[in-house]
Amino acid sequence: MEKITINIKKKESCQDLPTPRYMSEGASGMDVYADVDNEVTLASGDIKLISAGFYMSIPVGYEVQVRPRSGLAIKHGISIVNTPGTIDSDYRGLVGIILINHGKDPFVIKRADRIAQIVLQKVILADVVIVGELDETARAQGGFGHTGI
Repeated sequence: MEKITINIKKKESCQDLPTPRYMSEGASGMDVYADVDNEVTLASGDIKLISAGFYMSIPVGYEVQVRPRSGLAIKHGISIVNTPGTIDSDYRGLVGIILINHGKDPFVIKRADRIAQIVLQKVILADVVIVGELDETARAQGGFGHTGI
């Protein structure tokens, strides 16, 4: 399996938080942890930006995708608004996670709770070319639900 180095710098007040890490041998996503001073409550329907407490340097040609944790989603309805979020290779700011509570009950986030996962992905750039016509396909303009339910 190919490995790439990502440099992480922890926020001064976050030396106590775990570094993003894989939680199993076969995991593709690294868990990230909540940088909150006290508890933060997400009421049903609330959206809040939660700091992950670190900065990162991603190699050119890669991005990091921020994804929800499935356990939080199924048990509490917690997700990420812009899932997957994208962290570009030239971003050097504090990593933040935009959480939303789709559940019925308030959800409490405590310091060092695992709130999301990050996945490293290769990036392929495209050249955009304006043309007069597109190639034909069997599907053509068939869109949402065109093959049935």
